Amino acid sequence: MEGTIGIALEDTELLADFCGANDCNLRVIERLFGNRVFCRGNELFLENCDPQARLLFRALVEGFLESIREGMPPGPDLILAIHASLTPLGADPCAAGEPGFLDSCIQIPGGIGKVFPRSANQSLFLKGLASHELGIAIGPAGTGKTYLAVAWALRELLLKAKKKLVLTRPVVEAGENLGFLPGDLAQKISPYLRPLYDAMEALLPGEVLRRLEDNHAIEITPLAYMRGRSLSNCVVILDEAQNTTREQMKMFLTRLGENTQAVVTGDITQIDLARKSDSGLVHALSLLSRVEEVFVCRLDGRDIVRSPLVRKIPAAYEAE
Repeated sequence: MEGTIGIALEDTELLADFCGANDCNLRVIERLFGNRVFCRGNELFLENCDPQARLLFRALVEGFLESIREGMPPGPDLILAIHASLTPLGADPCAAGEPGFLDSCIQIPGGIGKVFPRSANQSLFLKGLASHELGIAIGPAGTGKTYLAVAWALRELLLKAKKKLVLTRPVVEAGENLGFLPGDLAQKISPYLRPLYDAMEALLPGEVLRRLEDNHAIEITPLAYMRGRSLSNCVVILDEAQNTTREQMKMFLTRLGENTQAVVTGDITQIDLARKSDSGLVHALSLLSRVEEVFVCRLDGRDIVRSPLVRKIPAAYEAE
């Protein structure tokens, strides 16, 4: 039986956060439910909804309010994240009181706000990192692989659980031959490592990041320079791992020393090697997926959070 559900909110400030600027959050909820959503007085209403939609709407409102009380930004992204966790691809809306993927929130000491997963798979990624020595995340662009890995690693570093953060990437050009690059070594490799800096700058104030770099607590280096090293008591992130060769991947994985955790991220649909079959990431997935200490998280188009447009692009290419 269809009807209208109303939910009263006593805190008018929370009500304003829920509605968003010019009711932008309400418009997002309307698209998700396919029914009109509106506010009257201190109540939120969803029209023409069946019993299952009423449960889902109530769980969405409660989850949203709890999240913004925890300091999460009250925008459309949060609405979409909570809805994704409550739909059949995520949790049962009837179990709204049970811990959800938003419980995987990362608080970086001295960081810029909290970082929280925006899909169930992103939450699985973070939970896997909490319980495994090696975490591998594969998925298309925009699924937050690098961002979440860097956030996790920075928290470990600033909580002093680890003494150092090492970030590395293979230096492979994406379909272009850039030729000779001027400058010293740091200037030559900087363009390849820029995405790692972007992630850290989004998570930490500039002065904190500079202090960590000055103290050599953060090191960003090309993968080729990892040979011969033994990394102990640190977090190591290998980004863009789809562009490693089999030999490079083996070399990286055998660098891991005592009390070291490794995170490997990559997109196996964007391999820039001359022969895609040479990808060290693809090879490692086939070898390590059953190793107990290794956690593999497979993200897909539903986990893309970069923008609504980016969410549609991989699907368009796959349908070609």
